[in-house]
Amino acid sequence: MAVAPAQNANAQLVQRLVSQPVARVNGTVLTQKDLLREMYTIFPYARTHNGFPKAMEADIRSGALKMIEFEELVYQEALRRKMTIPASRLDRAVAEFQKQFSTPQEFQVYLATEMNGSAEKLRTDIRRSLLIDQLLKLEVADRSVVTPAETRQYFDRNPDRFRNPESYSFQTISILPPDKASPAQLKEAARRAADALRQAKATKGFTDFGLLAEKVSDDDYRVNMGDHKNVEVSKLPPSVSRTILNMQPGQVSELIQVDQAYCIVRLNSHNPAGMQNFEQLKDSLHKQLEKNKTEQLRSALDRKLRAAAKVEEL
Repeated sequence: MAVAPAQNANAQLVQRLVSQPVARVNGTVLTQKDLLREMYTIFPYARTHNGFPKAMEADIRSGALKMIEFEELVYQEALRRKMTIPASRLDRAVAEFQKQFSTPQEFQVYLATEMNGSAEKLRTDIRRSLLIDQLLKLEVADRSVVTPAETRQYFDRNPDRFRNPESYSFQTISILPPDKASPAQLKEAARRAADALRQAKATKGFTDFGLLAEKVSDDDYRVNMGDHKNVEVSKLPPSVSRTILNMQPGQVSELIQVDQAYCIVRLNSHNPAGMQNFEQLKDSLHKQLEKNKTEQLRSALDRKLRAAAKVEEL
C-alpha cells in the first residue's frame, strides 16, 4: 500500500529532527537522536509521563550532552590506543543484547527503526560500547578501588565527620489556625488543641500517637506518623527545646504554644553527642569513598580528553 504524502512528509520531518547535529567531537557529529537517548537514560520516566518536566529539562539536556560528548571522547581515545574487542566477546555481547527482545520479530523491528535494518551497524555500536567500557575500566574502575585499610584510615583522620551532635527523636501533633485567623477561628484552634492533647495523653506508644497525628495534626509530618527522626538540639525551636529537655522517652508534653499555633510532642529518644561506630558504618563508608573516587577519576579523565580535543556544541 502506498504511503500517503502527508504521512511521508511527517516521517521525513521526524528523520530530519532526530538527525539534527547537536555537537561535533573532533569532527564526529553527535545527533539529536543520540542526545534524546541519553536524556531518557537519565530520566526514564519521561517515556510514560508526557516528556520531561519543564523545570528540569534544561539540566537534563545539559547533563546528557556532556555525557554523550564524554563517551565519544573515550571511544576515540580507545581507538587511538588501538584497543580491540575479541570477536568471541563481541558475538556474546550481541547475543546477550538480542535476549532483551521477546520475539525475533520484535528484534527485527528494532533493527529496522534504530539501525536502518543493518545488523552490522548493531555490531559496530555494541563494539563501540565495549571499547568505552574497556577504557573506563582501565582508567576509572580499576583505579577507584578503596581498600578496607584506606576506609579505616579515612575514618580515623576525619573524626568531625563521624561525630554525632546531641539530638532528640520525637513525634508531633500540630494545630494550626488559618492565616489572619478571626477570634472565632483562634478559639476553635484552642478547642481542637485541647481535644488533641486529651487524646494524645491517652495513647500507649509510638504507633498510637502516630495514628492520632495522621488523623488530627495539621503539619506535614502527619503523613509520617508525626515522626521527626533525629533533630539536633541547635535546630529545635526554643519553646520546643525548653520543653523536651525536661522530658523522658515515651512522655507526651503539655500544649506548647508557638505564636497562635499549638504543638504536642512525644519524645521517643534522647541521643547524646558521641562518635559513630566504625563497624556499623564501614560498609556504607567504603561504598561512598569508592563512589567519590570514581567520580573524581571520571571528571579528571573528561578534563584531560577535552583539553586535547575540539568539542563544538551546535
